[in-house]
Amino acid sequence: MAHPLPLDGVLDLHAFRPAEAADVVAEYLEACAAAGVLEVRVVHGKGTGALRRTVEAALRRHPRVAAFRTAGEGAGGWGATEVTLRR
Repeated sequence: MAHPLPLDGVLDLHAFRPAEAADVVAEYLEACAAAGVLEVRVVHGKGTGALRRTVEAALRRHPRVAAFRTAGEGAGGWGATEVTLRR
């Protein structure tokens, strides 16, 4: 990852180009799992929904993802996705 990110369970994709999103998500999830962080929120913004679809496709392919869902209103609503990782 070109940008060092804190492993606090929140990945804000606003700092990344859309073309980087899938790789950034995959790398962040691996780093979180290795650090024992199993609940992650990916902030992708609302926009047109293209970035959300890219994130969801990456989550479907990632072997550590147990489940994901649209965040609740207090956590970003449909501008964020909450992810549960497998140990």
